[in-house]
Amino acid sequence: MTSRALSEDELDEIRETVADALLTLSNVALGDTTLQLEVDTHGSNPLTFLLSSINDLIATLGTEQEQSFAFRRELEDKLEMVEQQRAAIRSLSTPIIEVWSGVLCLPVVGVMDTARSAEMTSSLLQTIVEKGTQYAIIDITGIDVMDTRTVDHFIRMAKSIRLLGAECALTGLNPHIAQTVVHMGLDLSDIVTHRSLRDALYRYVAQAPAAKAPAVAPAPG
Repeated sequence: MTSRALSEDELDEIRETVADALLTLSNVALGDTTLQLEVDTHGSNPLTFLLSSINDLIATLGTEQEQSFAFRRELEDKLEMVEQQRAAIRSLSTPIIEVWSGVLCLPVVGVMDTARSAEMTSSLLQTIVEKGTQYAIIDITGIDVMDTRTVDHFIRMAKSIRLLGAECALTGLNPHIAQTVVHMGLDLSDIVTHRSLRDALYRYVAQAPAAKAPAVAPAPG
């Protein structure tokens, strides 16, 4: 059995079909998976099976693309949620409380590292400026261990606070920390310390009226 030679019209049709297929595949490569090739299942085009296979491939790619987009959106939503949770954790890990008019308290719990110290100092200084704070209390009751690096963090924090014109006190030193500080020869002379937050607040309230009282001119002699 000999194969029949294709007529010129049939060859033109095949060339046109191939051109359409290449153009469609080019668009698919650019991300457009909505296109489908026209397939004449009742005709005699020898490329019918190939065109059907290309359409199946495009449909499969379209489904995978939709799944990929859905996964990407889900991943972005999760990342956004994680970032929100991190922001909430940062906020909770640096609670700045206004315990008295013009008095802020920063309770420190857990381990101090460079990143947390910088963030804590930044938040406290910003709040001091916004509220016009006169006295800042750093309470370390929740810290069990203090080393040279931790002391340096608090010294830098206290100096920054004083540069803004506010007073600073460190409270909550337990006996173990006090012994450690002395044993290691750490210098806390630049930081005012009190045994408890209550003592620091009482000292401030007791001194505030005298500090704020207007000066009285001496009576003429």
